[in-house]
Parts: sequence; C-alpha cells; structure tokens
Amino acid sequence: MASRPSSHQLLILAVALALVAGLFLLPKGIVKPKEGKKELNQQDAARTANRDNGAATPSTSSVEGGAPAGATPEQPHMAVAPEQRREIGALLAKYSAERDPAAKLRLASDLADKYRAVEKFDSAGYYFEQIAMARPGEQTLQRAADAYYEAFSFATTEERAKLLGAKTKELYERVLKNNPDNLKAKTNLGMALMASDNPVAGVTLLREVLAADPKNEEAIYNLGILSLRSNQNDKAVERFRELTVVNPENANGQFYLGVSLALTGAKEDARKAFTKAKSLSTDPGFTASVDEQLQKLN
Repeated sequence: MASRPSSHQLLILAVALALVAGLFLLPKGIVKPKEGKKELNQQDAARTANRDNGAATPSTSSVEGGAPAGATPEQPHMAVAPEQRREIGALLAKYSAERDPAAKLRLASDLADKYRAVEKFDSAGYYFEQIAMARPGEQTLQRAADAYYEAFSFATTEERAKLLGAKTKELYERVLKNNPDNLKAKTNLGMALMASDNPVAGVTLLREVLAADPKNEEAIYNLGILSLRSNQNDKAVERFRELTVVNPENANGQFYLGVSLALTGAKEDARKAFTKAKSLSTDPGFTASVDEQLQKLN
C-alpha cells in the first residue's frame, strides 16, 4: 500500500535538532536538509502545539500518576471547532460525574475517540490508558501506547519528548510482555527510546525488527531518518533506496531519498526521487515541500 502523507504529517524540522542524547523526534515529519538549528515556522509550530500542548493536563497527570485534585482530566483546546468542543465538554462532564465503572469506561472510549479525531493524541492516550488499566491486554495497551506515540512524534521540546517518550516506552514494554513478536510495538518503542538516556537501545530494537522482517517499511524508514539526523547521508541513501525498492509508492520514502541524495551531491537522482514523490501525493503541503526541495536543486 502506498504511503500517502496527510497534512498533519507535514511538519518542517531541521535535521540538526535531533542529535545523540538530546534527540527528540518527529518520525513522520518532513526534514529540511542543511537548515542549521532553525526553529519550526509559525504555521507548523501552531499545528504542532495543537497536538503537543493542547492536552497537556491528562497526559502529564497520567505520566505522573493521577489527575490534579479538583481538576478535570482535560480542557478542550481552543483550536477545536466549537461543535466538537461542545461534544467533548459534554462527555467530560458525564465522565466526571459517572460512578458506574463500566459506564465510565465506555465514556473514556468515547473521549479517546473524540480526542484522536481532533488530533489531541496525548489526551486520547490518557483515556485509552484508563481503559487499559481496567482491562489490561495487548490490544488495550497498544491503543494507549499508539496514541502516546503520536503525541511523542509531535513533541516540540526535548522535555515534552522525554515525558511522552517515557510513557510510550512504559506502555509498549507492557505490550511486548504480552506479545514479544509485536513488530509495530517494537518499532515504535525503538523510536521512543531515542529520546531516552539509552538511544543505542532504540537502534538495536529497529535492527531486531529488520532481522525478523527485512521488508518492514516503518523500521527501514525510521533507520533512514536516524541516519539523516546523525549526518550519515550515504547510509540514509541506502536506507531510503531500500525502502523505495520494497515499496516504490511510499511517498515519504521517495521524498527522503531525494533529501539524502541531495545532501550527497547527487542532484539529478535527487530530482528524480522528488518528482516521483510529488506524483504520489495530492496533499498541498507535501507537494509544496517537494517543490521547495526541487527549487534548491536548480
């Protein structure tokens, strides 16, 4: 299946922002090559803040062990459309007032789905986690872990990345305790570990995934991103070329192949990769990013 990036995947981040011990990642973002330590532009930063900070209370309180006394677990973010905000507000009121455990879990599920729909992933993770705490199992734990991983992916500060990465790590480790062969959990755990004090363990996990499944697109992609972020541009070319062989329709793979080729000076090959990437997506943000990179090649 082709990898077609949605608009929420199109965050622009400098490669140099994510190095070694201070590493925090946007695994699904588009990386700008050779921009130095440039901050997110205002539009991208605003979109990211909607995901990263708009639901800070539940995710932070769940990481630290409980919601603050006298506070609801979440307040709807101002960027949420009025109708969705009213729906979430009504559900929050019901959730806070509900005393029947089964009914409360149903409301938690509804809240998690609502927050996920508006891309408040840490809030979604908080409510999925409430369900997993009551009904622990591989599927419930993975839903919570996946939501926290999404929030981690959009973290805009090292502190937030470490906080959300730690919660992601905790939940994926519990998933893998249930099923050590869950490659998606192992891949995402590997990326979360890149924001920990032991990033080498993350690379090791990603390599374990490839040993088990040599055509695993997510593992190849993430290892390619890590190669870019550590300025191993020739290695990044290898990874993304491998990814585009596994799946020529992977738009992000083609884009990053172009990025890594451009960084090695192979401009004509980079142009071909960018042109292919552009043909695979109709998303205006993605095509604008491709056009920007093509312009730099002139």
